[in-house]
Amino acid sequence: MGLTIAYIIIAVYSLALILIFFYSLAQLNLLVNYLSNKKQNDEAPKFNLLDPREIPHVTIQLPVYNEEYVMERLLENISEIEYPKSKLEIQVLDDSTDDTVIDTAKRIQALQEAGLDIKHICRTNRQGFKAGALKEGLEIAKGEFIAIFDADFLPERDWLKKTVPYFKDSEIGVVQTRWGHINRDYSTLTRIQAFALDAHFTLEQVGRNSKGHFINFNGTAGIWRKECILDAGNWEGDTLTEDLDLSYRAQLKNWKFKYLEDVETPAELPVVMSAARSQQFRWNKGGAENFRKTVLSVVKSKNIDFKTKFHGVMHLLNSSMFLCVFIVALLSIPMLYIKNTYGHLAWVFEVTSFFIVSTIILFFCYWYTYKSIQGSGFDKFIDYIKLFFTFFSVALGLSLHNSIAVMEGHLGKRSEFVRTPKFNINNLTDSWKGNRYLATKLSPNMIIEFALMLYFLFGMYSAVPLNDYGLFPFHLMLFLGFGFVFFKSLTAKA
Repeated sequence: MGLTIAYIIIAVYSLALILIFFYSLAQLNLLVNYLSNKKQNDEAPKFNLLDPREIPHVTIQLPVYNEEYVMERLLENISEIEYPKSKLEIQVLDDSTDDTVIDTAKRIQALQEAGLDIKHICRTNRQGFKAGALKEGLEIAKGEFIAIFDADFLPERDWLKKTVPYFKDSEIGVVQTRWGHINRDYSTLTRIQAFALDAHFTLEQVGRNSKGHFINFNGTAGIWRKECILDAGNWEGDTLTEDLDLSYRAQLKNWKFKYLEDVETPAELPVVMSAARSQQFRWNKGGAENFRKTVLSVVKSKNIDFKTKFHGVMHLLNSSMFLCVFIVALLSIPMLYIKNTYGHLAWVFEVTSFFIVSTIILFFCYWYTYKSIQGSGFDKFIDYIKLFFTFFSVALGLSLHNSIAVMEGHLGKRSEFVRTPKFNINNLTDSWKGNRYLATKLSPNMIIEFALMLYFLFGMYSAVPLNDYGLFPFHLMLFLGFGFVFFKSLTAKA
């Protein structure tokens, strides 16, 4: 390996590590915000359900697409929402292309006969995907406020009573609630997803919202002021995360967002790796697309302060951290050999301390969010340690998949909105096998992931002849992570 190539590898490796370090510092700042917010009492405003003048008209939108396994559960749940019927409208925005349309129509007719104001809206095309469906429904929506639930969400009966009163503040454009997980303990995969989402819905959403920084509507389990949607330019389907896009356009227009950590909206997590992969791809590519679309508007805005701009940029760059992590992982083995070939460059490896410090920061940030939901104590802390490193390993294993998504987003490559298959999994005895919406093709990325598993096995082996075990734990986690992702993806094809 030539010295010039060694310098290039060191430069790229160091830059990626420094970017990860800045990301961890941003997370640490959010933790400080989160902990300081916990000391404050935030009482919900009240409104009188007996006074028609105080009850605003609400439209609930249910965007669905080929949801054979959860439509019955969804409609049954939504029909039980407690709100004056004269002030409630439900829109089932059905883009389905299979025979579920017929069953859904029958169920909706039965609810209509029971006195519910519910409409079945079917489009002749999927233009704009979910954003297009929401926009078309909005054109005829009666509600002053628009609540949105994906097909796998099960809001509590009093959900509207807990959220609508916050709109008494005329500056609030969105109220977002925290996602819960009805199948958190179904498998290692669901526990990892719940762990990551809990961190977002505590540390990040509260940490940003409590200081007036930009947050995002999470696509579901939230409610919009119709005026806010229209003022911000309405739904647009030019990114895969239309929720993040509209959220930033609304906040750049000075609309306030209200996040309710204490209002939990249960939902179902993907139980197979192929479903989790498609969801991760959409979220991460959409994040990069929104960075490309929105970051200059954030930086140039004269209405927001520097700190809000900084957190806004870091928020839009969240998914890009996977690319940084993948670069660090890929170059870690060449770096190991550079260190043992060019002795005069040994000082450069002090930069690796950035990764160790970043990991420690994230470890403590995630602990506070974990215990806010799961509780504290020694046993919980031990469970947390195991879960954190399992999550870390699997996140590393998904870094190739998510990096491809991020690069496509930054380069402007368009792709179809691939919805996440739903399973109606509520307990450990339910099975996902036989789900007709699962992907059956073997992805080329899976072959590369298997090769990367072997690559990091070589990295572990390299520690022996070089007598340098500093990167051995990192390569072990990478080996286990890529192995987990590969074999879990393979078994979901069976």
